[in-house]
Amino acid sequence: MERICRLLNDALTPYQAELGPTDNRGRRHLSVHDEQGLPILRRMVCERELVELQLLIDLVDGLHRDLQIAEGRLQPCVIAALQHQKQMQGTFA
Repeated sequence: MERICRLLNDALTPYQAELGPTDNRGRRHLSVHDEQGLPILRRMVCERELVELQLLIDLVDGLHRDLQIAEGRLQPCVIAALQHQKQMQGTFA
């Protein structure tokens, strides 16, 4: 997992990713910290997302999007569309 954490850190520069231990359901806490060490994002990820290349790419893409939202770099209409999409996914889950 150290290698995966290095890959995440490279992909998310200047942010730093930190992976916690695996829980009893096979998931890990993923925290992304800013340059001052303050947590910006926290997410639970399954082990599979960290070892399968396409899922890892999707994870990094999602983290980039969430970082842009946290930084205020996405337009409000995009944020609204993403929230609507999330709500729709919850309806079908």
